[in-house]
Amino acid sequence: MANLKNEIRSNDASDASGARVDMKLEIVVIPVSDADRAKEFYGRLGWRLDADFASGDDFRVMQFTPPGSGCSVIFGKNVTAAAPGSAQGLYLIVSDIEAARDVLLGRGVEIGEVFHDAAGVYAGTDEPYLFGRLRISAPDPEHRSYRSFASFSDPDGNGWLFQEVTTRLPGRIDATTTTFASANDLASALRRAEAAHGEHEKRTGGQRDENWPDWYATYMASEQTGEEPPQ
Repeated sequence: MANLKNEIRSNDASDASGARVDMKLEIVVIPVSDADRAKEFYGRLGWRLDADFASGDDFRVMQFTPPGSGCSVIFGKNVTAAAPGSAQGLYLIVSDIEAARDVLLGRGVEIGEVFHDAAGVYAGTDEPYLFGRLRISAPDPEHRSYRSFASFSDPDGNGWLFQEVTTRLPGRIDATTTTFASANDLASALRRAEAAHGEHEKRTGGQRDENWPDWYATYMASEQTGEEPPQ
């Protein structure tokens, strides 16, 4: 299995000619029982309504896109044969989980407390999620990326999870691309670069670094791609 994983990761979606073929996840289908109720809920989340199209009385499709997301969701009437509420483990990546949770609470959306996992314990009575089933209240005590969560559901019971990610693991970002999902994400990255650059200036005797824009840019890009940041 390990060899298979390595082979798949190294394939890089290339065809026989060696050229990479981009495969961008664009749509996730959400099974719902009441299209209008679902439309009200996802609109209340602050998601962008991209389409609401009906064909006669037996077909309707709506598309919503979460803020900063390259992937959208669609739902409606006769869009999928899946049972309403059967979509589970739908992850929404956020840079500040407490702020994201506060936004939903402010919009009148019920969402659970922030939690982290019990050191990878895969037993317990809680609803399963990426790191197991035993949830411990409060964010990850070391504030590690990928380890703090908050969950909520739509009216049909389709399950969503906020997951806080501030620094991607190596190989999780296209090394040729540096992007930020929102102005808040960019501001957070600038603050982390500022703090790191302050330590850099301490090591150089407190002298002002005239080349700080390049230093910031290198630090922020390496943080996203998982490369070693400047010291």
